[in-house]
Amino acid sequence: MAVDIRGMAPLLQVFDMPTSLKFYRDALGFEVLTTSTPRGEHFDWALLRLNGVELMLIPLTKKTRGRPLLTWPGSRRTRIHACTSVARTWMRRMPTCEPAASPPKEPKVAPYGMKQLSLSDPDGYSICFQWPAK
Repeated sequence: MAVDIRGMAPLLQVFDMPTSLKFYRDALGFEVLTTSTPRGEHFDWALLRLNGVELMLIPLTKKTRGRPLLTWPGSRRTRIHACTSVARTWMRRMPTCEPAASPPKEPKVAPYGMKQLSLSDPDGYSICFQWPAK
């Protein structure tokens, strides 16, 4: 018998919570649902939601010389795919997604028929927005 899963919320380790919030909340439009005990925009955990999609953020605290270390497995191999049916809206919004680590690239059609627009968030996670190429 299958497990009755109703959704998933990825947990991303981030270097700087205020910078990540600026990207996910202010640039992409996620709403902050709940957080651990807040200290301004510095907290130990946050749950965000956009159109029923949930995402959790947690800060990576191990640092050296003031710069975070890439110490967790998969930090640069994680890719998040997000589907949207409103391609034109995303196309207009993507260039303003500051503080993205990389600007969005021109959309390309994948071999399986999805048009994709990719960029990296401030922590280097790859985000691929995709929709049917038609």
